[in-house]
Amino acid sequence: MKRTRVVDIDGVKVGGDHPLALIAGPCVIESEDSARGIAGQLKNIAADAGVPLIFKSSYDKANRSSLEGFRGPGMQAGLAILNKIGRDFDIPVISDVHAVDQVSEAADALDAIQIPAFLCRQTDLLVEAGRCGKPVNIKKGQFMSPPEMANAVEKVASTGNEQILVTERGTTFGYNNLVVDMRSLQVMRETGCAVVFDGAHSVQQPAGLGKSSGGAREFVPVLCRAAVAAGCDAVFLEVHDNPDAAKCDGPNMLPLSQLRPLLLVLKELDRTARLERLE
Repeated sequence: MKRTRVVDIDGVKVGGDHPLALIAGPCVIESEDSARGIAGQLKNIAADAGVPLIFKSSYDKANRSSLEGFRGPGMQAGLAILNKIGRDFDIPVISDVHAVDQVSEAADALDAIQIPAFLCRQTDLLVEAGRCGKPVNIKKGQFMSPPEMANAVEKVASTGNEQILVTERGTTFGYNNLVVDMRSLQVMRETGCAVVFDGAHSVQQPAGLGKSSGGAREFVPVLCRAAVAAGCDAVFLEVHDNPDAAKCDGPNMLPLSQLRPLLLVLKELDRTARLERLE
């Protein structure tokens, strides 16, 4: 199996022969206190499991099902919170950008930039993200085949920035449902980029609750186990201390209480998968 290029996110190395990394956090910043509380718990859980952590949360969920959906604190307040979390807890931070004019300010506050799945074909946004010089995580659109991600990667790499991750997050399967084709992880490795599996959004049911997304979080562990066995370089998980009370994407977020045992299993699967890649 092809090895991927190493992406360095403020000291956390993803790809190549490096062990599995975790990108995790609540879907959106609900408040500074809640984000900090989850970040602190995540750092302890990841350290205990021996898995390197990158903290993720969104400052603005700009693609909600309904106008009534909770979006977060907004760019300036949200970036300030994320930057402070990164400094106070000494962990790298990543968040989504939704427009070209957000990239520069986001890059100043974050250690990596994320391109949302719905925007992964937006040429100007991808190029601007590449120009910022920070690592870029491109989430594969629900509407795209895995080979098409080579085009998105090319747009970022055209700037000379090859610190690129690509993320599988499920493919539209009829109405209000997604399905994961694990072959996509190997196909996307052909880009040379580090490959991430998003276990949270892969079980999302877009607009499944009418004015908000549903989800089937009980399938997060089994899909993550399959993805790590298939050879992904990192796992992306949205987590919450009380998903049923979360303001956004609760049905597809993993309870923090379930994270540690899952990470221990994934770590062992990753060790086996990496040995296979080295042969």
